[in-house]
Parts: sequence; C-alpha cells; structure tokens
Amino acid sequence: MKYILWPVGIVLGLTLIIGGLQVIASERVEVVQLHTINEAGEEVVTRLWVVDYDGHAYLRGDTDSDWFKRLQSSARFTLIRGEQAGDFTHTVKNENIDTVNELMREKYTWGDRVIEIAMGSRAESNAIELTPEKS
Repeated sequence: MKYILWPVGIVLGLTLIIGGLQVIASERVEVVQLHTINEAGEEVVTRLWVVDYDGHAYLRGDTDSDWFKRLQSSARFTLIRGEQAGDFTHTVKNENIDTVNELMREKYTWGDRVIEIAMGSRAESNAIELTPEKS
C-alpha cells in the first residue's frame, strides 16, 4: 500500500507546489480586474496583467480564453486598475504583440516565464489595446 501512496503523495505535492507558484507568479505585481458579462447576463471578473505602451494600456490574451471571447462580444467593459475604475473599449492590435510580450517580460519578470511554462508560448496571443470611454 505504501508503494501506491508514495507516488500519489509526490504527484499531489508537485501539483500543490506548481499551483502555488502560479498564484505567486501571477499576483505579485500589478493585476487589473476586467468586468465582462457572460451569455447568462452575469458579471464575470477576471484578473489580468497589464502594461502600458504608446499611451494605452494593453492586455494580452489567447483567442480561445473565455474572458477574451466575452470581451470580443462587448462594445465596452469596466476595468479596475488600482483604485481607479472606468469604462473602456478595446481594439486587437496584434502588430504590437512582440512589444507587449517584451513589456510583460520586463514588468512581471520570472512570473511571466512561469506562466509561459504552464500555459505555453505567448507569441500567438492577442495584444489588446484599451481606450477609456469619454465621460
């Protein structure tokens, strides 16, 4: 029995370590809260990394991610950055993905590498330019 429990314990331990490392990596630097609406009309909050480039904030996301799909189906959305909340529109600017990826690596350092190992290369991600709505 101990020969079965020992490998199971190792797998569970490694899973906890990797999961904990992902949380630490993703939450240790600036994280914004993206508020979108799902198909049922319910608000969904997604925590994401953000960088600034050429006078705009940028998010980075995969085409298949649920939050990106919700964002694409919305004309506008709410974003909370620090203590500031505002309504935004977005434009996918994939011509900027190399710059956005480099800025993410610089800002989030080893955390960006951990997430890349866990989720795969970010080279095919979308660069999402945010534009504040005029009040």
